[in-house]
Amino acid sequence: MIPHDILNLLWLILPLIAVVLAVTMGGVFLNNWMRIKHGYPLDGMWGQAIYPKKDEETTERIRLLTTENAQLRAELGSIKDRLQTLERIATDQPSKLAREIDALTVDKGGNA
Repeated sequence: MIPHDILNLLWLILPLIAVVLAVTMGGVFLNNWMRIKHGYPLDGMWGQAIYPKKDEETTERIRLLTTENAQLRAELGSIKDRLQTLERIATDQPSKLAREIDALTVDKGGNA
C-alpha cells in the first residue's frame, strides 16, 4: 500500500503540475498564433519552415514589392533634390537670387 503521506503529497503536487502544463501549452498556442498573425514562419522540430510555405505567388509578390521599393526610393531621391533647391531659393538673399537670374543669358529664339 501507498503510505498516507505520499498520497497527500500527490494530491498537492498534481494540481500544480496541471497548472504548469496548462500555462505552458497556452503559451505555445499564443506564440504560434502571434507568429501566424504577424507573418512569421512557423518552425518544425528541426527548424524547417512549416507555415507559410514558399510558392510561386509569394516569390512573385516579393519581386513586385522589391521593384516598387526601388521606384519609390528613386522618386524620393528626386523629391529630396527638388526640396534642396527650393530651400536654397527660400533661404538665399534676394539680391543673390536676382544676380543669378540676371546672369542667365537668353538666346535670340527666346529660350533660356
